[in-house]
Amino acid sequence: MRQLQFGKETDRAIAYHVAQFLLVGLHTGTRAGAVCGAALDQPTIGRSWIDLENGIFYRQAIGRRKQKNKRQTPVRLPPRLLAHIRRWKRKGISVRSLIEWNGEPVKRINKAFRSVRLAAGLGGDVVPHTLRHTCATWLAQRGVPTWEAAGFLGMTEQTFIEVYGHHHPDHQRNAVNAFGSLRQFPDRYNATKREQRPSNVVRFADKH
Repeated sequence: MRQLQFGKETDRAIAYHVAQFLLVGLHTGTRAGAVCGAALDQPTIGRSWIDLENGIFYRQAIGRRKQKNKRQTPVRLPPRLLAHIRRWKRKGISVRSLIEWNGEPVKRINKAFRSVRLAAGLGGDVVPHTLRHTCATWLAQRGVPTWEAAGFLGMTEQTFIEVYGHHHPDHQRNAVNAFGSLRQFPDRYNATKREQRPSNVVRFADKH
């Protein structure tokens, strides 16, 4: 997306920070607040932070009380995403914060996200939290063990199974495989009793 002046596009990109947000959200499943609030390199009170040297995203804001319904556990950054973030730091795109606009940290991404969503022709159901759902779905579809995927996303394994388990390739596998191992059970009835029983098979007369 480019800046508009007098109805014409300029060379100035105005949504690069949204692209950064999309990459981080999709590849870590981190909530929008933790992504926008992340400091780079240096731990900062009241903010999440990214250790670029070791490639770890500490999503829980330092000094903030943990919330039972939001398990902001640390996550190891995927190699390609880590390479992007290091490049942003090296080129001065992200200096002190992960997501910056005009040199200042972006506290809320909602307005810019809506602009990009409209430009892409997507509906109102696509919100920043959609990135977390997408990440979880990808992990399930790729067969990542449920306990490991849940830990990566910062949720309980039970929640991951209940919400995203149907995307996993192992979903209902045992039930499906059971049909490949059905065996013939012995008939409990002897011949005399079997003859006295009504047939369980419906016979259809041939039509002429």
